[in-house]
Amino acid sequence: MRLSWVQPEDLLPHQLIQSRSEGVDVADVEARWREAGGATDAPASGATDEPASPELRSLARELMDELDRRATAWQEPAIPDVPVLKSADDVEQRTLNAWLGRAAGNLLGKPVEKIPREGIREILETSGQWPLTQYITAIGVPDEVQERWPWNRRSKPTSLREVINGMPEDDDLNFAILALQLLERHGSALTTEDVAEAWLNDLPAGRVFTAERVAYRNLLDGVEPARAAVVGNPFREWIGAQIRTDAYGWAHPGDRTAAARLALVDARLSHSGAGVDGALWVAAMSAAALVLDDPSEVAVAGLEVVAADGAIAQAVRFGLALAEVELDEALDALHAEYGDLHWVHAVNNTALTAYALTAPDFATAVGRSVMGGWDTDSAGATVGAVFGAVRGVPAEWSAPLDNRVATSLPGMNQIAIDELAARTVEVARGGA
Repeated sequence: MRLSWVQPEDLLPHQLIQSRSEGVDVADVEARWREAGGATDAPASGATDEPASPELRSLARELMDELDRRATAWQEPAIPDVPVLKSADDVEQRTLNAWLGRAAGNLLGKPVEKIPREGIREILETSGQWPLTQYITAIGVPDEVQERWPWNRRSKPTSLREVINGMPEDDDLNFAILALQLLERHGSALTTEDVAEAWLNDLPAGRVFTAERVAYRNLLDGVEPARAAVVGNPFREWIGAQIRTDAYGWAHPGDRTAAARLALVDARLSHSGAGVDGALWVAAMSAAALVLDDPSEVAVAGLEVVAADGAIAQAVRFGLALAEVELDEALDALHAEYGDLHWVHAVNNTALTAYALTAPDFATAVGRSVMGGWDTDSAGATVGAVFGAVRGVPAEWSAPLDNRVATSLPGMNQIAIDELAARTVEVARGGA
């Protein structure tokens, strides 16, 4: 078995990239690694084909520790007190639509997760599905195209249009459900230790990825939750925390500050920097989406809880500025600006999400998030949740979900989506 996202020889190339982005001089570390025979190409899917020798793996651990020592300590953001937005009279329906939209957007992106933009385009164009406005089908995709760009192995049996039967299991929904459970258990008294305990008790290690998998491993190694995000974790500014914080906003309609403060408690277990800012933005957007009437305005409203000069705020503004730009030109602009980042990074996916939220309707919005070719299911989930809450989810998107979600969380498999929504509303009424 070749376990991804945790082996030192696989982490080090990613850590070199992360350290450089933080202004750390890594030249000597990289030279030692190269001289020992180590590869510096970061594995896009988290693991190389072959494990390193014991000697090379030991060196990778040593060099990872050295880069950790050189890192500048991350300073947690202070969440500002921003005005609570006026409530809407349809919050219950919006909450249900947010859950439905998150599931639908996630499901749309699942078959092509890990396939790059050019592969997604070829799949869709050769089968008459470009631009994407409905669940993806394999029908009509030439065999040679499917061989060149294989469907996501785990998602193919459950997520193509012709086989959808309810919402299949996915970490983007697991974490939303877990956040709801955390609010039910702890309310506003939630701590990062509570989040860590819930992970270890309720999440299989194999169903968390990138920064979450590293943090999970750190917890098992005895690292305190306060440091789990910054020990041997090159993925701390990736998208993982962003997919965990919708429910904190849904439980606080219009209250972006309360949503962001809970999101920070959760996000800091595994992330720092832009990884945390992205989580705060999504939480604040989720709160705003239950009361505002324009998805673009929701994106802007979410910015009030993050640093105006930070990478996340800049990415949101970049994406929103493409509102009137033709699709291909907009996607080209996004990739020209952010194409050097890994497909799971928080910043590029934030820019794509913001652009998608300028769309005129739900199908166009979630379609853009997938055609952009980065973290297709996670970006689709966030866009679907916001757009769904504000504008609703068309029946052709919600009906295949069959009002149920598969999940790896104990006792929650095949839970009804309307039950999740009702429980979220109950938490909101209780002022968690």
